[in-house]
Amino acid sequence: MKIRSRAPLRLGLGGGGTDLLSYSDVYGGAVFNAAISMYAYCSIIPTSDNRIKITAYDNNNVLDTQSVPHFDIVDDNLILHKGVYNRIVKDYNNGKPLSFIMSTSNDAPVGSGLGTSSTMVVAILEAFNRWLGLGLNDYQKAELAYSIEREDLKLAGGKQDQYSAVFGGINLMEFKQDRSTIVNSLRVEKGIINEMECSLLLYYSGRSRSSAMIISEQIKNAANKNEKTMEAMHKLKQSAYFMKDCFLVGNIEQFAQILRDAWENKKKTSSIVSNVELEKTINFAMKNGAEAVKVSGAGGGGFLMLFVNPMNRQKLIDAMKTYGGLVYNVKFAKNGVESWVIE
Repeated sequence: MKIRSRAPLRLGLGGGGTDLLSYSDVYGGAVFNAAISMYAYCSIIPTSDNRIKITAYDNNNVLDTQSVPHFDIVDDNLILHKGVYNRIVKDYNNGKPLSFIMSTSNDAPVGSGLGTSSTMVVAILEAFNRWLGLGLNDYQKAELAYSIEREDLKLAGGKQDQYSAVFGGINLMEFKQDRSTIVNSLRVEKGIINEMECSLLLYYSGRSRSSAMIISEQIKNAANKNEKTMEAMHKLKQSAYFMKDCFLVGNIEQFAQILRDAWENKKKTSSIVSNVELEKTINFAMKNGAEAVKVSGAGGGGFLMLFVNPMNRQKLIDAMKTYGGLVYNVKFAKNGVESWVIE
């Protein structure tokens, strides 16, 4: 028997950062995002040799060891895989170790700003969910993935990535002061979806980044109620609602303006959200047809989201290819995390 799963990565369109507890616990957060057809993958083959073998192709890490009831997290080697395994064994397998072969991979590099780490946690969790017949619903999967990553592994970040990976589609997510989450899934006309997909491109320079430093500074600024940061965060939250309204009615021009404003406000939440190289790339894209540019995720590097009039789409693609990076089309993913069994 082989168990396979995949979970979609996401574009954070508006409100990113307001899903951090330092903000949402006080003010309530809101994020507008969309799952895209780039995925984190996991395969599990159950075995009976009392060993665990894990191969992570996205960062070239391998683990081959005697089956254990708990992994000590002493370094960054396969920390996500170990974290999910530890929780599954502890909470759902009566502390009894499991024996299996696992492989994982990702369509985007770690540090891309598309939620790769959290999406991988969701994909691994879903593979175990299918294998062991845990019967977790969508909200339970997202909350468990969040708890593993943020509480067990102490990795800094918000909540939108786990929910987007589980639910898929285009969503306005609200993060309440009582730490509950509401996912408002949008039903958008096909013509508007097509237009948005034609108007969006992703550009990757080849330079990934660690979001931890940026998020840590945002958390500190929010905790200290830094005036500049708080004003920007409030505007980012409002932009999520504005984007949702524009998306539903297909107001493309207004959407581009909100995207531009959102990037300017995002830069005010941390001194390291942007840098000289990023600004040079953004200016180049704007001079060659882009109407708005926003860094996906926390910032600092990774993927740039380019918004362009479809009439100028190919011109922008050709220009960005000369800049030395990779250009990706955007296709929204309707479905969230999925799993299946091959006998």
